[in-house]
Amino acid sequence: MSRVTGDPVLSEKTARQSTETGFLADGGQLGAMMSACDWSDSPLGHPRDWSQALKATVGMLLAAQAQIVLFWGPDFVALYNDAYAPGIGANHPRALGRPAIENWGELWDDLEPLLSGVRRTRKTFAAKDRPFYVERHGYGETSYWDVSYSAVRDDDASVGGVLCIVSETTKRVLGETRLRASEARYRELTTTLEQRVAERTAERHLLATIVETTDGQIQALDLDYRWLAINTSCADTYQRIYGKRPQIGDSLHEFLADRPEHLAAATAIWSRALAGEAFTNIDEFGDPRFDRRVYEMKFEALRAPDGTRIGAFLTGVDVTDRLEEQARLAQAEEALRQAQKMEAMGQLTGGVAHDFNNLLTPIVGLLDLFQRKGIGGEREHRLIAGAALAAAERAKTLVQRLLAFARRQPLQAIPVNIGLLVAEMGDLISSTTGPQIQVTVDTPEDLPAAMADPNQIEMAILNLSVNARDAMPDGGKLRISAKARTVGDSHNSELAPGTYVCISVADTGIGMDEFTLARAVEPFFSTKGVGRGTGLGLSMVHGLASQLGGALTIRSAVGAGTTVELWLPVSHAVAGAIDAVPQSKLRPQPVGTALLVDDEPLVRMSTAEMLGELGYSVVEAGSAEDALQRVREGLRPNLLVTDHLMPGMSGTDLGLALRNQYPEIQILVVSGYANNEGITPDLSRLTKPFRSDELAASLAGLAKAGR
Repeated sequence: MSRVTGDPVLSEKTARQSTETGFLADGGQLGAMMSACDWSDSPLGHPRDWSQALKATVGMLLAAQAQIVLFWGPDFVALYNDAYAPGIGANHPRALGRPAIENWGELWDDLEPLLSGVRRTRKTFAAKDRPFYVERHGYGETSYWDVSYSAVRDDDASVGGVLCIVSETTKRVLGETRLRASEARYRELTTTLEQRVAERTAERHLLATIVETTDGQIQALDLDYRWLAINTSCADTYQRIYGKRPQIGDSLHEFLADRPEHLAAATAIWSRALAGEAFTNIDEFGDPRFDRRVYEMKFEALRAPDGTRIGAFLTGVDVTDRLEEQARLAQAEEALRQAQKMEAMGQLTGGVAHDFNNLLTPIVGLLDLFQRKGIGGEREHRLIAGAALAAAERAKTLVQRLLAFARRQPLQAIPVNIGLLVAEMGDLISSTTGPQIQVTVDTPEDLPAAMADPNQIEMAILNLSVNARDAMPDGGKLRISAKARTVGDSHNSELAPGTYVCISVADTGIGMDEFTLARAVEPFFSTKGVGRGTGLGLSMVHGLASQLGGALTIRSAVGAGTTVELWLPVSHAVAGAIDAVPQSKLRPQPVGTALLVDDEPLVRMSTAEMLGELGYSVVEAGSAEDALQRVREGLRPNLLVTDHLMPGMSGTDLGLALRNQYPEIQILVVSGYANNEGITPDLSRLTKPFRSDELAASLAGLAKAGR
């Protein structure tokens, strides 16, 4: 049979490299440049070998429209986006991937202390209109920037680099400097205008020239709201925002008579100035049919030589672009803070869950042992089965939800018939929600299969249904539906374009306000009160969706109910029936010596007891290095049962090392995290905590597979 897709090893390698550098895919010109760049001489090495923190930060900055540059590592290697590149002139693209000192040498004595200070203190440095001397167009110049330098953590929680969100303000600073100089000269001239006109006619011409040539808007009105003076820049502004130009002598009331609302706003602010008040105001003006702009306006009274108030004048500047840039900068900073917060919470949660699994493993194992051996009387049996084991199972479920939020949950993603799965859950959901809630299930027959873990999807739908029930204390309607949806480039879930299966759970309950909606997926956030929920339901579903390559979206309003949508990627394989054979009944055939490796003594103790009951002769080791030493001393185990995450060598690396020496050895990797945390796919694995039957089933599977 011919192979259309080519060599499978090369295809797998290409797919893996594409996945490893996928964060560059939507990065514009700089993302394409980074993908095509030869990184062999860069201190960072190839992007596929970058840390997850560096990849995530680069993916964020490439997609941003704000000007962002990242200085990574002790050499401050520069990585930046399309918006930033023009600001460094001829230094682009040679600055990409190179230490900053090579291309920012002229200001290194100024820049280096700022970057080093952020790395050392982890405190953000921010400044407005910060001057920097740069050489970017073949000559030196002083430029001005609004800057925000923030420390970015690497995967090991150390400071990996400094993220600089900047906005060049050189044009505005220089313009405002010129405007202030013009205003100062204008005020100096107007205070003694009559005397200076009589004595020095030339100075009157100079004043007119300054007023006419300045970029700022200058105009004056008399006490009847008629224009006494207006410069060209100001007249051009009226033309831009109203489509017409005022002339000297025109009335403001007549000029805006066809726009009553605009006239009211203009006269309200001018009336203060004409009454003698000096003030500065920032406001938006203009007809939306033409343009609306924001102006910073400084008003002052206009007086005759004898001090009589004869009107008022203003000097103004268009600050629309500056305010929009400040808003974009604030939005980018907030997005970065939110991403860092969720990443930190995920790392903390995942670590706690991992340690908790190590604590639960001996507890569950010993309770299971007591139950199987019938230790104690009838009362003790009830306490073990009905209280202790039940509590342990609840703790196990809680850990699974923590791992789901942290995206480290063990999943078995297979093609799933979502339509059939949702339809079969109808009766269960109806019995869970109660008679006061009308449950409707709507799924089309031609729904494509989705890549998902069916057990986790069922748990997610049940969690969402329970949340909906609690949001309808007086009854209501609950609609559960599923349909195929196509996602484009601008979908609010930030999903990659393509086809997805969307599971929707919609209720007619009390809904959520904006504050609650913003925190809905945070772990342990709950509105149900003490003792009525863990606050992990939505966060678990959110983590599950992300781990499967999908997303979770929520729409809600107070009094209008809530709609939660779970988006899952479509599978191109056909969904099959879920194997319902109780695997826990399988029992392994004892085959000799088992080498048990775990750095937790209590875990080793309970696991060794289980292996002994299954007929194995157990040899224990506290580390991978200790296990290899036992083998070098002559131990020839038939079975290796090893923890994955241990100090030093991991359990996966240990298993691969022993398999290379003894291909016939059976290997079972035990993990408190997920099955994708660095475990080779062809190694069998078991998730902590586990009972004896679960261990036996895994070993039976090994025996059946011959490995």
